This record gives sequence, C-alpha cells and structure tokens, in this order.
Amino acid sequence: MSQNAVTSSEKKVWVGFDLDGTKMMAVVFADDYRTLGQRRRKTRTISGAPVSLERIVETIQMALGESGVSADAVSGIGAGCPGQVDMVNGLIRETPNLGWKNVRLKEVLKMAFGCPAEICYDVDAGVYGEYRAGAAKGARCVVGVFPGTVIGGGCVYEDRILHGSRVSCMEFGFLQLATEGAAAGLGPVGTLEGLASRLAIAGEAAKAVYRGQAPWLARETDTDVSKIRSGVLAQSIEHGDTAIEAIFRRAAQQVGRGIGSIVNLLAPDTVVLEGGLVEAMPDLYLKETAAGAAAWARRCVEQPATV
Repeated sequence: MSQNAVTSSEKKVWVGFDLDGTKMMAVVFADDYRTLGQRRRKTRTISGAPVSLERIVETIQMALGESGVSADAVSGIGAGCPGQVDMVNGLIRETPNLGWKNVRLKEVLKMAFGCPAEICYDVDAGVYGEYRAGAAKGARCVVGVFPGTVIGGGCVYEDRILHGSRVSCMEFGFLQLATEGAAAGLGPVGTLEGLASRLAIAGEAAKAVYRGQAPWLARETDTDVSKIRSGVLAQSIEHGDTAIEAIFRRAAQQVGRGIGSIVNLLAPDTVVLEGGLVEAMPDLYLKETAAGAAAWARRCVEQPATV
C-alpha cells in the first residue's frame, strides 16, 4: 500500500481524469491535493480497437490500486474531455478523434464508482488550473491555446470558465485563416487546425521526406505520418532538417496569428501555451507564436506564457 494512502473511512479522495485522442491519465488526490497515485495509458489498445468506456473505468481502477485506495473511498471524479462537451447533462456530444457521439461519460463514472462526477472540456480544465495555481495566477482574463493533434482553446474570465449555456466554446482550432487549403478532419478548409496542428505539420513533413528534403526524418519515419510526432519533429530539426524547421516555424506563426485575433476580441492579461508541440520545442514555438501574435493583434502583445 502507498505510504500516502488514506483509508476508505476518511472519504477524502478525489480523482482527476484526462482524456485525449492519444493518451489517458487518472490521478488520485488526497483532500489536501497530495498525489497518491496515477496511471497513464494509451487511449486505444495496441490492436487499435475503438476507444471504450470500460478502458476509462479500468484506468481509474488501476490508479486507485496504485494508491492503495478502494473505489468506495472516492468522494468525486472530475474528467477533462476532448471535443464538444455538454456540461449540463454530462455528455460528450462529439469528439471526432475518438469517433464518439453523445457519450454519457458523467453517468458512466457515477455508476462505476458510486460518487459524484463532473466532466468539462479538457482545455477549459487546463486553463482553469493555470489560472488558479499556475502561470496565469491572478489574471483577470486568461486565454489558453493547446496545439497538438488538434488545437484546443479555453478562456477564464473573472474567475469563470467562458462557455455557452450548455456546451463548451473557444473552438480555437476552427478559426478560419484562409478560404482554401487543408481541412481539419471533416471541417471547413483553411482553419487554424487544418493549417497548424501537429497532424497538419506531420503531413507537410511527410511531403518534405518524399521530396528528399529531410534526410534524417526519412531514415526514422519514411513518409509514415503516424510516426511523425512532436518529439520526432524536434529531433529532426536538431539533426539539421531545415525544411522541417521551416514547416514548424510557419505553423507556429499561424497559431500566433490566431492568438492575435483572440487578443483583439478579449484583450487577455495572459496567454498560456501548452500541448505536445509546445513541450517539444518551447523556445522556438514561443518565439514564432509571439511574432505572429504581435503582427496580427491591434494592441501591444507581450510574450505569452509557456507551460
């Protein structure tokens, strides 16, 4: 049993769950926010089977087991989810990367663990965390931009997460920057996500490999887009693939232009950048997004905070 574990009788254990298109993570907390245990897994199985609610429940059970805590010790569960989230009904309305529509995750978690559960858009959860205890602590208005497989956005304004009456908002990746070009999944062409997400960058990188412009990346991945992930892109740039660096810089500048548009609308005190692309190359990504934002925004833009 974990040395940090608490007994069921204390009933002061909480679970935070993060779900996205590639990975899921469950973390068990004591009432004072001590981390008791956690479990991180790929969202899909090795066989590539469709994402299942059973796998989510199983991951939380594994985290509880690592913490030495039984399921009846859990006081509540909060889950951050990708896609369009109906917070009133606890419903994931649609998340294309998981192939889900109208999934009642809140109800499933309540039934599985016999405790209250809440779900929200995962980027909203991340931005609120930075507002309460991280890079944006004390800000009146903070915008978060999370570039990765998709490009998510969230906003906290005067201590409240900005959202619609039923569903999450701040669909940052669907800002339309062009009237033609790549599409994000089944969405319209020319969106920020279609132009600058990790998947968009990987597609352009695969073309560079095919043209013989990225020798290191060619040896590591050939033109397999599924292998061209954020860390691999960083290594490619470190090994001198200048074509990949140019693609990466251009995508980061596009994200900066999107940030500039949001600055024009909301005038946030702080913009927080998170996500796989940022974590892989923070200095380079920050430099290019800040340049793009400064060129696009009508008011003075200071450097965004990077997490």
